[in-house]
Amino acid sequence: MKHFSQTHAQADAVIDALPDIPWPSTNTEAPAALLARCPVAAATPLVRSRELAAMAGVAEVMVKDERARMGLGSFKALGAAYVIACDAATGNARGQTYVTASAGNHGLSVAAGAQAFGATAVIYLAETVPESFADRLRSFGADVRRHGAVYEDSMAEAEREARARNWALLSDSSWLGYTSVPHRLMEGYTVLMQEVVEATPMPTHIFLQAGVGGLAAACAAVARAAWGDAPRIAVVEPEAAPAIYASVQAGSPQVTEGPRSDMGRLDCKEPSLIALKGLARDATDFVLISEAEGASGSSVAAKVGLPSSPSGAAGLAALLASMDHRHALGLDDTSRVLLILSEDTAA
Repeated sequence: MKHFSQTHAQADAVIDALPDIPWPSTNTEAPAALLARCPVAAATPLVRSRELAAMAGVAEVMVKDERARMGLGSFKALGAAYVIACDAATGNARGQTYVTASAGNHGLSVAAGAQAFGATAVIYLAETVPESFADRLRSFGADVRRHGAVYEDSMAEAEREARARNWALLSDSSWLGYTSVPHRLMEGYTVLMQEVVEATPMPTHIFLQAGVGGLAAACAAVARAAWGDAPRIAVVEPEAAPAIYASVQAGSPQVTEGPRSDMGRLDCKEPSLIALKGLARDATDFVLISEAEGASGSSVAAKVGLPSSPSGAAGLAALLASMDHRHALGLDDTSRVLLILSEDTAA
C-alpha cells in the first residue's frame, strides 16, 4: 500500500488547472425523485460488521452494500440509467442511440436504461473485458462491439462513432468539452451517499474506491455537504492505475501507464476531470493498493458474508492494508469507518 495526505498547495494546483470544469453536483433531490417512480428502486443496506471492525482495529465498520442496486449488481445502476430517464422525461430518449465504452458496470446501466425507455445501446469493450460480461450486456439488448486493448481505446472509438453517426455519447468520464452528460450521471450517484447520511451519524473515515473517479467524487461531495470537514476521505486506486493519485501529486491531470489490473472496474489510466476537481477539494488522503491487497480484500469480504470482486471490495482492502499507515490516516480504536461495497462478484 502507498499513501499520501493531500496538501493545500496540491489541492489548489489541481483546482486552478481546471477552471472550466464544473464541480460535482450535490443535488440529491432530483435523482431521488426519479428513483421514487421506479418500481425496482429501493435504498440499499448499510451493514455494520463487528468482524471487520475487529480485523481493522477500529470501533466500527459500516458497509454500504450496493450489490443488489436495482437488480444490476452495482452502484452504476444509479448513473447512466438516470441520464436516460432524464432524457425520457423531456421526450428525448425513445429512438435515440446511446453509445459508450465500458470496463464493467457502466455498460449495464446504459443497456438497461436504453431498454427501459425505448432507446438503443451500443457498448464498446476492450479486448481484456471477459466475454461473459459481453453476454450480460447482450441480455439487456445491447449491441456489443470490441475495440482496442484497453478501456481508453474503446472509449476513443465510441466517441468517434458518436460524432460520425450523430449518436448520443454517454460516458461516465469527463474531459474538456464533454462535461454536461457525465455531470448529470454523477448526480445519480449522490443518492447512494444521501442514503448513508440519512441512516447513520457521521463516520470518522470514508474509503472510496475510484476508477475514473465518478463514484468517489459524488460521494465525497455529498459527505462534505452533510458533515463538513470532519471525516477523513481516502480515495483508493490500484497501483496499476493511479490516475487520480498521480494527478493530485502532480497538481494537474495525468495520463498514467501500468499493467492490466485484476481490479478491472478500477483499471482506468486517466481521471474524469469533474471527479478530479471535486476530489482535490473534498478528499484528504490518496491510497494505492497492490493486486495482492485487492485480492485479499475480496477474500475477506467473502469470509464475512459480503462477497464482492476485488474492485468492489477495494475500500476494504485499503482499510485492512493500512496497519502501517494508521497514524498517518488518523485511524485508532475509536474510529468509525464507512466503506462502499460497490459491486457483486459477477460484475
